[in-house]
Amino acid sequence: HMPRLKNIDPASAPGPVKEIFDGPLKGKHFNIFKAMANSTAALKAYLGLAGAVGGPDALLTAAEREVIQLVVGEANGCGYCVAAHTALGKGAGLTEEQTVAARQGSVPGDARLDALAKFTAALVEKKGWVTDEDVAALRDAGFNDGHIAEVVANFALATFTNYFNHVNETEVDFPAAPALV
Repeated sequence: HMPRLKNIDPASAPGPVKEIFDGPLKGKHFNIFKAMANSTAALKAYLGLAGAVGGPDALLTAAEREVIQLVVGEANGCGYCVAAHTALGKGAGLTEEQTVAARQGSVPGDARLDALAKFTAALVEKKGWVTDEDVAALRDAGFNDGHIAEVVANFALATFTNYFNHVNETEVDFPAAPALV
């Protein structure tokens, strides 16, 4: 199936988009960004949120952020995001087994990542209306109020990219994620 939005060629992109492809997205000319580049504002929205939650002020580790992406991507059925975040998750130190487990809403053998995966799964399932118990379980695993605020920001980023790919039917340009048994 062909993507619904045209892919913008980074080499011939209009000024502001070309600056983004030559700057923050240098070496990351993936199909999601080429399609998002139809709107400078959409691309900047992605970069702003991704840059903030992945930047120097971030409290969550790269591996923790990837767990959130994997939980949400699988829950939303986004094959593109699951493939991308399986690769990025392994780059952030998750084992392939952990990436598969996270997609199913838990990470056995790592109490902190497991609590994060379970909380993120609850966030998706309950559309944000998590219980006091859900929050307490996350706190018990060592997450503070700042971490919890960032979980929601990362969830928003994942939802943005998942839904964008659903609308666009973005062609996957990452290695396929392992099938869930």
